Amino acid sequence: MSAGEETNLARLTRREFAERMASGGLHACIVPVGATEQHHAHLAFGNDWRSVFYIAQRTAERLRPHVLVAPAVMAGVSEHHMKHPGTLTLRPATFLAVLDDVVHSMVRAGFANVLVLNGHGGNNAPVAGVWDQLLRLHQVNLQFLSYWDVLNAQDAAELLRGGSRMPEDLPGHAGEFETALASAAFPEDVRRDAATGTAALADADQGREFLRRIVERLTAYLREMMDGTRVAEVPPFYP
Repeated sequence: MSAGEETNLARLTRREFAERMASGGLHACIVPVGATEQHHAHLAFGNDWRSVFYIAQRTAERLRPHVLVAPAVMAGVSEHHMKHPGTLTLRPATFLAVLDDVVHSMVRAGFANVLVLNGHGGNNAPVAGVWDQLLRLHQVNLQFLSYWDVLNAQDAAELLRGGSRMPEDLPGHAGEFETALASAAFPEDVRRDAATGTAALADADQGREFLRRIVERLTAYLREMMDGTRVAEVPPFYP
């Protein structure tokens, strides 16, 4: 693949990035944020950040060459999993500072459309508490979205095989949904013989269909950001 079509920022040189930005062809950046935490006995610690980075990459490929993916923030707010050794957690203030610095870097690089794509539920509350401040600081079309939020009740009813099949079952934690995605995206990190409960019902075909719907809808979301029909409302500064 040529540098002019590369979707992973980390694989570009400084000259290649500068040339693409100067050409006006780069219209948006995805900043994936996830976690490194225990995912029961059958999924790997890296499940969340690998899932969100995989989805970000597949989305950017659909929009090539106009979207780049920044390296994933691999640790998130995971204090609730710290009784399981191996889990990494950032304090909320640390996580928010890292996120702000990465967004700031992308804005300084020239991006006017930045999508923070979230892959870990524990990151939601800290981000919600400061999002209006980040919008004021950066003054760009800055959006935050958890990748499973593009799914709905019909998707859950059609694709989930166990449990209540409600939207709140998405994403769950190491359950059927996450196991299906991992089985499709990185099956080498799924221990099938250790899966229990609804996770044991998941398979790669189910995961591929979830991923197809997610990527298709995220692609539409990014297109709307880039064409100006989905613009973040920046809160006003008060006198």
